[in-house]
Amino acid sequence: MKMDITEITKILPHRYPFLLVDRILDFTPGEKITGLKNVTMNEPFFQGHFPGFPIMPGVLIIETMAQVSAVLAFKSQKGEEGDLIFLAGVDRAKFRKPVFPGDQLRIEAEVLKGRPPFWKLKGRCFVEEELRVEAEFTAVVNKKEKPA
Repeated sequence: MKMDITEITKILPHRYPFLLVDRILDFTPGEKITGLKNVTMNEPFFQGHFPGFPIMPGVLIIETMAQVSAVLAFKSQKGEEGDLIFLAGVDRAKFRKPVFPGDQLRIEAEVLKGRPPFWKLKGRCFVEEELRVEAEFTAVVNKKEKPA
């Protein structure tokens, strides 16, 4: 199942410049997801990271994987619009190679363990077929409160 940016923004509260997922290519609730992030020179962080040698900050690559993982947790738990997904932990992060303007990140995430509202996920970022970054995430899906 695919999701465009309109559907993604119904799940994630992030907006420009902090929404870092452009498209969901495929997902299977409770199992796995694949998303895309097009990295362009127009990204605001490239102005200062680093002048003359622009690379995507590692913390933003982690955030990109966390956002894709959040969509998987949300869909796996059958979240409702307005529910919030919080990042509760990052473990075993490994940065293998930098990400540059013009790269297209393919983000793959899988559920390691799900006990709603808690989710343990593993994410991997690829440029073409080359693994660039990987990490494990703990996410919490916080149900919106019903009005009294």
